[in-house]
Parts: sequence; C-alpha cells; structure tokens
Amino acid sequence: MSTNRENNSLSANVIYDLTSFTHLDYPNHLSCIVWFSGCNMRCNYCYNKDIVFAKNGKYSYDDILDFLKTRVNLLEAVVLSGGEATSYDLVLFCRKIKELGFKIKLDTNGTNFLHVKELLELNLLDYIALDYKAPKAKFTQITHSNKFDEFSKTLDFLIGGTIEFEVRTTLHSDLLSVDDINEIIVDLKSRGYKNRYYIQEFLDTGVNIGDIKAPSKKLDRSLLCSDLEITFR
Repeated sequence: MSTNRENNSLSANVIYDLTSFTHLDYPNHLSCIVWFSGCNMRCNYCYNKDIVFAKNGKYSYDDILDFLKTRVNLLEAVVLSGGEATSYDLVLFCRKIKELGFKIKLDTNGTNFLHVKELLELNLLDYIALDYKAPKAKFTQITHSNKFDEFSKTLDFLIGGTIEFEVRTTLHSDLLSVDDINEIIVDLKSRGYKNRYYIQEFLDTGVNIGDIKAPSKKLDRSLLCSDLEITFR
C-alpha cells in the first residue's frame, strides 16, 4: 500500500468501465457502478472475462470523480466492483467520493484482507458484498487461487464488526453440489453469521473464463440446510 497517498495521482486508467445508474446493486440506494480492471482470481463461471484480463481501462479515478460531481443529489451511492477493486489502493479515491457525499458499497472476493480492514477502520465503506466462492476443499479448483485463508480472515473480520454486509455465492450446479452449499452454510453459521445468504444462479452469456456451458442438472433446493435464511438471485 502507498505511504504517500495525498500526493498520489488519480489519473491512472485503472477503471474498466462505468455503469452510470442502477437501482439493483446496492439495496435501497440509487447508485453507479465503477468496474475495476483485473482480478486475482480466474473463476470458471466468471462472465466478466474482459474485465478480469484487462490491464487498464477507459477511465481514471479523476474521470469518475468528475462524473460524480454531476450526480450529487441525484445518486446516493457508488458501488466499487470488478474485477477485484481491492487489488488497488482505494483509500484516497474513497475519501474523495465521501467528500462528495456518497455512500460506498464494495463488492469483493475478500482476498486482500489488509486493504478491506484499512478501508473499514477509516470508515470509508458503508456496505460490503462478500463472495464466498466455494468450500475450502474446492476453493482453488473453482477460483484458480490459493487465497481461502485470506478470504477467511475478511469474513471473520466482517462478522466481528459493525458494517452492514452480505455473503453471496455464485452457483453453477455442475461445479458446486448441494453438499458444497450446505458446507458453506454450516461454516457461516458456526462463525456467527446471522444475515441473509444469497445464492446467485450462474448466468450463461456464452462467454466465461472456463468456457463452461449451462449446468446439466438443477440444484434441489429442498435439500439445502435451513440454518440461514437463503435468497436466490
């Protein structure tokens, strides 16, 4: 992380794209979405393939801040997504967003624990959506990374904190079984997670990192553990 943020340039084009308006991505808030280039995972089902492999983007931080200045009192919040937004030092950017009066939601895989922790300790985030990609035994198989322990630290930190957050899993039922989802639910419950658990159905856009097709079988929802309230998206 940078040690001289106030002198950092916000001109680097690290933002792949901007969705100027959404009412779906941050519960009860009109928002825009800032899509950061690059990711430290290669999830088989990921349909944001272009974003994940991008080295740079269309916009700089300054470009986004200029846009936000035109949306004061029109939008309520900014969603930082990707890719993986926490691959970047977000402190100065988030401070500038906050100065404009916006709330900030972070979408993250949780594997850059120290970055997330710092943002929270500086009160720069208002909501987090944390991706629980797979149980530990399948984590590397699904994500092509070995960062389950880092993710685990972030999850425990969020559960022990006060920020509003959700945990979500993308489901491709050929990759994750009922037993896998139930293992996640049991793990969440044992850690003290009490919020709603979101399961996001795989979206078959025809293009994804693993070149996988729609699932050949459906998940039998009646077999899911009832320890947490579950919502399918």
